[in-house]
Amino acid sequence: MLPNLIISNNRRTLVTDDGKPFFYLADTAWELFHRLTLEEAEIYLHNRAARGFNVVQAVALAECDGLNKPNRYGHKPLTDNDPTQPNEPYWQHVDTVVKRANELGLYVGLLPTWGDKWNKKWGVGPEIFTPENARAYAKWLANRYRDDAIIWILGGDRPIESDLHRQITEAFAAGLREGDGGSHLITFHPSGGQSSSNWFGDSDLLDIQMIQSGHSHGPQALKFLRHDWSLTPPRPFINGEPAYEAHPNNFKGGYEGWLDESDVRRDLYYTICSGAAGYTYGAHAIWQFCNPQLNPPINQPRLTWFEALELPGAKQLAIAKKLLAELPTTLREPADSFLNPQDKPILPAVACRDAEGAWALVYLPKSQNVDINLGILSKLPAEAVFINPRTGQITATERLAANEITHRFTPPASFDNTQDSLLLLK
Repeated sequence: MLPNLIISNNRRTLVTDDGKPFFYLADTAWELFHRLTLEEAEIYLHNRAARGFNVVQAVALAECDGLNKPNRYGHKPLTDNDPTQPNEPYWQHVDTVVKRANELGLYVGLLPTWGDKWNKKWGVGPEIFTPENARAYAKWLANRYRDDAIIWILGGDRPIESDLHRQITEAFAAGLREGDGGSHLITFHPSGGQSSSNWFGDSDLLDIQMIQSGHSHGPQALKFLRHDWSLTPPRPFINGEPAYEAHPNNFKGGYEGWLDESDVRRDLYYTICSGAAGYTYGAHAIWQFCNPQLNPPINQPRLTWFEALELPGAKQLAIAKKLLAELPTTLREPADSFLNPQDKPILPAVACRDAEGAWALVYLPKSQNVDINLGILSKLPAEAVFINPRTGQITATERLAANEITHRFTPPASFDNTQDSLLLLK
């Protein structure tokens, strides 16, 4: 049985109920329950556990016509699309997948429904939720999974645009807490370029804020991440949908190109260096479990989901996970003010450190020189190492003298200056 997750004493991060730091490292598997057989789910879950993920995000009432199109066994989730009439065979399949994920060390970030079922705006819908049936459905759902390792995710890629939308969301949260006694954390997945803090920044409705920073090249994630760090009272926040690997840039592809592992690393380390409690990887073919023989591909995936399991960005996440596990703290705070890059690239360098200044981590999206005010550390002398975020290899080590005020760091000559690098000071 996986331990329960709770909010740390500093209100910034997640820990297990026995006090161990927990960095939420998720994979996006929105259509997991809807489009895969049990045998396929087993392949997927084994792969993600082996890659070092500790959460998978999936939707109970799925995005891709999840009400009207049955799962692979011919079962729909509800009778007559009534949230108070769950169809038991469908949920038995969900039960099995959730339990198997937990057995493999994976928490399930479970969305009770995709957002088009309460705010269609776009997509298939139909809108079926009212405050009354949302609360009843959520209570039933939370009671069913009260003993499983779950993080509840409300929202589902839709904004709150009316009082009714807010009432439905609040009803979902109330029903979940009634159903499981408040034993699982709750967050909210917003639509692109937004954070749940837009609506719940000063509310106790959520335990964790979640950002969707979007699917394009560029530093836009920093704006949302730094905003949520600055909120009071503080609350853990997660980048729950950043740039997906192999996604068409700006949803266009073609001359705009496709996102790749460098986009994944950029948003990952921007998230880490913003003090976030977690990051969710996504692969464009995996969220939809693309199989053209079964379903029309959505928005130009160039791989099947099975092929996408081997994309390099997912493998490189293990480097960040290992690094975080070796840093002796549950708190990271932004420390960009100590940096003075030698040029001002479109993608800025970022830094974080622990509250005591025992260590600092700097991410350089392009391997340029950078001057660092060594006040970023609480004491000198210290050691500085460059790390290749693509391979994990430590390629250079420097000693920082006790009398230094600033130091210019130059990435190793072996680093292509169009590539990124990590600098760890401790």
